[in-house]
Amino acid sequence: MRRCPSVASRDDFAPPARRRQNWWLGRMVGIGEEEEAQEFRCARFTLDIMARKPPISKNLSSGSTPSAGRIEQFGQSDSIVMSRRFKSSTWRYFNVRNRSLGIGLELMPGGVNSPVRAFKSVGGQPIVFDSVKGSRMWDVDGNEYIDYVGSWGPAIIGHADDKVNAALIETLKKGTSFGAPCYSENVLAEMVISAVPSVEMVRFVNSGTEACMGALRLVRAFTGREKILKFEGCYHGHADSFLVKAGSGVATLGLPDSPGVPKGATSETLTAPYNDVDAVKKLFEENKGEIAAVFLEPVVGNAGFIPPQPGFLNALRDLTKQDGALLVFDEVMTGFRLAYGGAQEYFGITPDVTTMGKVIGGGLPVGAYGGRREIMEMVAPAGPMYQAGTLSGNPLAMTAGIHTLKRLQEPGTYEYLDKITGDLVGGILDAGAKTGHEMCGGHIRGMFGFFFTGGPVHNFEDAKKSDTEKFGRFYRGMLEEGVYFAPSQFEAGFTSLAHTSQDIEKTVEAAEKVLKRI
Repeated sequence: MRRCPSVASRDDFAPPARRRQNWWLGRMVGIGEEEEAQEFRCARFTLDIMARKPPISKNLSSGSTPSAGRIEQFGQSDSIVMSRRFKSSTWRYFNVRNRSLGIGLELMPGGVNSPVRAFKSVGGQPIVFDSVKGSRMWDVDGNEYIDYVGSWGPAIIGHADDKVNAALIETLKKGTSFGAPCYSENVLAEMVISAVPSVEMVRFVNSGTEACMGALRLVRAFTGREKILKFEGCYHGHADSFLVKAGSGVATLGLPDSPGVPKGATSETLTAPYNDVDAVKKLFEENKGEIAAVFLEPVVGNAGFIPPQPGFLNALRDLTKQDGALLVFDEVMTGFRLAYGGAQEYFGITPDVTTMGKVIGGGLPVGAYGGRREIMEMVAPAGPMYQAGTLSGNPLAMTAGIHTLKRLQEPGTYEYLDKITGDLVGGILDAGAKTGHEMCGGHIRGMFGFFFTGGPVHNFEDAKKSDTEKFGRFYRGMLEEGVYFAPSQFEAGFTSLAHTSQDIEKTVEAAEKVLKRI
């Protein structure tokens, strides 16, 4: 059994030589009297509620920080970091207050920078990671995990790829940001346009959310209409107009939508169940000539993995053409993952506008939207629809994207992803059947998901029938076995070219072990 990530077993404050703990080497800045970085030998311990703080202890936020405050007593399940500067004989104890390095909750809302990372739906504390390579991740305690999150999709060729890193180092020597046109953005633009069927021109931005915001303004500008249609459980970023039945982190946290979104921002947003053609037809009949565009994830990834039913995408293409509306594929997840040309190549359906992100930045912040030339020429400075960004076309992100796409062009790439992902999902579902759990799931190339329900799952309402408490137990059990899935029943998973058959076998064995236990 693996030691729980970031928390060691409780122990009285015995001399370090008598402890059996997993120590790690760390560098802490601004802790204690000095502000310079120091090397420490560290370990972490969970304390009982109201345990007295040890001598010479401080909050990690103490020292010169304005919010400094000494804690006289610890709360339930608080932890401490015990550390010693190599050149000193003095041991110091720092309260970490229910978080891996004790700095998150006081500095960031919920201790994270994106809600689903907070483990709210699976229980326990989020893991703080230190490094990644290939198919593996290592947390700050040195625990190793097989990773099926892949930085939420970008790491399709594996983490910290040597060729991508080497190219980034060379680019870094030239500068991190120009705020002006650069050669690499032209190269990546040509690669995207040649790969994605719907894209004749492209605009780079800095995130998938920004890409969808730009696409939303664009379709309204081009059509002269204001209403949009989206699907329940599909997430297109956190722009106001899209935070209606948005799945993903909203569903994970149990929030109906989001406070702070004015009614006017969503009054022109129509919603329908995913895979329900009749519901879409009805909305077009009731709003004839008023809908600017239909937005959707061609394969849902933000309500779990939900593929389109046969004929669904074709029907959307026909309905939008008949009404003069545009069809927008949000391929932030599926772009370059289901096929080199994205979901639109895989399914043979060409939308009018496509949004992208994740893979095209090779792990660096990036987004893009593109489409037919006549539509994209509405974008400033070619046209009147304004959109801009300080770091758009950043040379580092462009370089990482170029070298990631080059790797994806190699023969056999998507066949390999399909094989290992199929073995993974098939193995987990078989393990579920053997151990008496109702489960269903599926995959397309390097994207997958499974639900703790008998299924089938065709939309968000079906997905919500899942046993989320059981998923949480399964998730925590897999962490103990060294496997890292997305910390929500309502998120898709991702494989990479760095995953091996041994990774898959180990994961399936771990899944059967955990499923028997829960």
